[in-house]
Amino acid sequence: MNKNTIILSLIIASRFFGLFIVLPVISLYSSSLKGASEFSTGLIVGIYAIFQMIFSLPFGTLSDKIGRKKTMLLGLIIFIIGSFICSYADDIYTMLLGRMIQGIGAIGGVATAMIADLTSEKDRAKAMAIMGGAIGMSFAAAMVVGPLMAKFFGLKSLFDLSAILSILCILALFILPKEKQIIIAEKIPFKLAFTSKNLNKLYLTCYLQKMLSSSTFFYIPLAFVNTYSQDKNNLWMLYVLAIFFGFLAMGVGGVVGESKGKSKTILLSGIALFILSLALFLLNNFIFYLLAVVVYFCAFCIHEPIMQSSISKICKARQKGLCLGFANSCGYFGSFSGALFAGIFTHFDFLGFKLFLILEIIFCIVWFYLLSSMDNPNDFKNLKIDKINDKIKNNEFVIDVNFKNDYYLVKYNSKKISSEELLRLVK
Repeated sequence: MNKNTIILSLIIASRFFGLFIVLPVISLYSSSLKGASEFSTGLIVGIYAIFQMIFSLPFGTLSDKIGRKKTMLLGLIIFIIGSFICSYADDIYTMLLGRMIQGIGAIGGVATAMIADLTSEKDRAKAMAIMGGAIGMSFAAAMVVGPLMAKFFGLKSLFDLSAILSILCILALFILPKEKQIIIAEKIPFKLAFTSKNLNKLYLTCYLQKMLSSSTFFYIPLAFVNTYSQDKNNLWMLYVLAIFFGFLAMGVGGVVGESKGKSKTILLSGIALFILSLALFLLNNFIFYLLAVVVYFCAFCIHEPIMQSSISKICKARQKGLCLGFANSCGYFGSFSGALFAGIFTHFDFLGFKLFLILEIIFCIVWFYLLSSMDNPNDFKNLKIDKINDKIKNNEFVIDVNFKNDYYLVKYNSKKISSEELLRLVK
């Protein structure tokens, strides 16, 4: 389990790294490209996200049909092509083309689904925690490496590094074992991936978290240089400070969320920290600005590892690729819209972006209210049963039934029905 999980976690981390590494500096360095403007700068960040949004669902669905490894290989090749186009771009239009092609290789949800496929229920929390840690490390590394590499080697170097890492990921794919296909007890309607109230609230969570991320990273470097008159070459020091506290928060989130079964609590706590961070940005004071950046990193680092893990616990086994792919689509649409709206509001004046921060606080309050009514993902458990009947399949608290090897695997809401009650239904 450890080898497969680590390999897949590194692949996922490299995908996030390709997005994260440009976030701290893109709004500053892309202005040197021919034809650049405030709008196109926001679009450079957002166009990657919008194509990830469009293609995450098809890639997830494709992986459910032809297999995860083949789908991931295709996505990585496409991403590498886009990275090299970005690397050699000297105008805004070539850069946009490269970012579009990068975005087409949308395999984040596929890799997460494969982790869920290759781990047992008792090991899945640990595997998802490893994945979350890898995402957190890629985020932290990108925040430090991005500004430093851009300073010494230019924006080009960031895309070269992303391409090299993706080539290494292709080599790592061949180490993974052949996938085992799950036999479905009955056909699963496509629409069930979009009618679950719990899943829909998690899709919304993926959207809003990424929307906050891209808009905040649009604002952080611009405020650091323009509002508070700091040297852009010192931006990396701000990120190092924030990352230190973010890693501490991620450790707490991993223990409480996965090990202690409090995923919903962690998600709600992350929203509360997002609200606090946005409020601190509004105070227009450098000390409060620094504190806001630290609080934001803490919110992101406890939130990111939990979201996709929660979806994999709730969704049906043969819709993992579909559900996680759609969740990634929602997240990347959030990245696109956050960067786009931030660019539009900033184009008017600084007070325009302050209004955007206020709107984001309102969104977060509504988000907190909606998510508070969601079932805790840790309450969804799997039970091995030798045989099933209509009482099991039609029970309102049974989420999924699949035949695997020589037994049935029944996913159920343990807060609504116990394993003992389920076993009695078989007799």
